[in-house]
Amino acid sequence: MADLKYYDVILKPVVTEKSMDIMAEKKYTFLVNTDANKNQIKEAVEKLFDGAKVEKVSTMNLDGKSRRRGRTVGKTAKQKKAIVKLTADSKEIEIFQGL
Repeated sequence: MADLKYYDVILKPVVTEKSMDIMAEKKYTFLVNTDANKNQIKEAVEKLFDGAKVEKVSTMNLDGKSRRRGRTVGKTAKQKKAIVKLTADSKEIEIFQGL
């Protein structure tokens, strides 16, 4: 397992219709490092966003898609997605406000 710092765990937020709908339930979606585990994701969210208290972390591994360029067949990089649920008394995450 890699030695990941908290600022290396979260890569970027996921902004889709479904992820915006579940924000009403205080659930936020991020693309994370493929080597990160749930404890590291929880620690990273709490350190990066002031006042955020994580209740639950759900992760999913996404395999790379098959792509072709002429006769050559390859795969895109695999990704890991995390859905982070905040506690009821937690503050909102600011980067998602106004979207």
